[in-house]
Amino acid sequence: MLASALVALGITLPLVHADQTILSNVHPSSASVLRRFQTSNEHEREILVTAAQLANADIWQVASDHVDVYLPPSHEPFSSTFSNLGLHYNDSFIPQSLLEVPPKGADPFQSWSLISLSNSTFHEDYHPLSDIDEFVDELLRLHPDLISRTNIGHTSEGREMHALTISRPKANLVKGSEYAKKTGFVVTGAQHAREWIATSTAMFIAHALVSDPSEPYSLSTLLNHFDFHIVIVPNPDGYIYTWEKDRLWYKNRQVIGPSERCLGIDMNRNWGYKWKPEARFPALKKKKKPTSPVDPCAPWYPGHRPFESPEVNNIANWITTLPNLRAFVDLRSYGQMLSSPYSYSCKRAPKDAEDQIEAAMGAARSTKAVHGTVFTTGRLCEMLYKAPGNIVDYMFATAGIKYSYAAHLRDTGTYGFSLPPEWIRPVGEETVSMIKSLTEFIGAH
Repeated sequence: MLASALVALGITLPLVHADQTILSNVHPSSASVLRRFQTSNEHEREILVTAAQLANADIWQVASDHVDVYLPPSHEPFSSTFSNLGLHYNDSFIPQSLLEVPPKGADPFQSWSLISLSNSTFHEDYHPLSDIDEFVDELLRLHPDLISRTNIGHTSEGREMHALTISRPKANLVKGSEYAKKTGFVVTGAQHAREWIATSTAMFIAHALVSDPSEPYSLSTLLNHFDFHIVIVPNPDGYIYTWEKDRLWYKNRQVIGPSERCLGIDMNRNWGYKWKPEARFPALKKKKKPTSPVDPCAPWYPGHRPFESPEVNNIANWITTLPNLRAFVDLRSYGQMLSSPYSYSCKRAPKDAEDQIEAAMGAARSTKAVHGTVFTTGRLCEMLYKAPGNIVDYMFATAGIKYSYAAHLRDTGTYGFSLPPEWIRPVGEETVSMIKSLTEFIGAH
């Protein structure tokens, strides 16, 4: 099926070889596979992304020299089709331990202390939604003068969504630092439920913003000039599902039709700027690009209409209530990239592209200075693939936030979405440096 579809599109697959091993080489029976295709140019990457999308396969990462595609045990048609086409690749068989949901244990909240960012044990592990709620409650108790919580609406399963505003009241500002209007900076955690490191990093940033300025990685001095608005868990239903049922769940948990056998919308394809209901595949030998409806079972299903996801709609409505917004960062994983608009087109560049890229390059340098982690920068479509309905495009083009970015955090594929907990704090520390660099650039422009 896939081979004939590719032929119909005029696509000929090249032979490529992979030489990097990722995750694990243990071959358990009925194993899930992360298949890494090594690529040498944009043409090859475009072909592989198209092939994966046609097969409704789960694309984990697109980099300059490879494409990672996740294949669960039941996805034999995709595997055999590529074998039949003579394509060479590298397989890493994912240990079941990396895919299992965490065991439920005793509530460890009593052992946490959020008084100090440096000494807190909270950032040593991933946390279920109940722990995150307690984390927010504790920050509110400790810093009632700095933090407020807003209920921004309900999810498709009826859960309340929350946003934090972290702001220093004007009366408490350092003398001479008061601005007529402080600058708004928005941060969102994982829209894609499985990207746990993005959720943990959103909490680390929130903690850094209220920590004592004498502590390493504190961001509290930024509150003299910036108001921060943070949605730690944009996809509560999906996040809970990754803890209880499926560690690699991607979308929200929305019922999309009475007769649909699958559920869920890719929230990051459901935003209203340049949203598309169908997939556009490269017409490598034709003038007109062929289109086809996106299968609702696909991990990247965009919904029937923009803002169909209540979670997306809630965040979009909340954004309109926030004043003087100039910066937005959507935390994601994985790939170590800081990407600016656009996502919907690789041919269109924003009028602010020069400033956006300059700020991103400075932020990448600051990130590297912390633990040596290298981030690449560029426009999102070029860094990954064309994806209309993306949050970064919406925040820039519709919400009018000039410095809008997607930050794909560690790593580049060794652990992927199963980043070990001991990396949470280092990732938080280097992301804090990224945020600080962006504020310094914005403040100077």
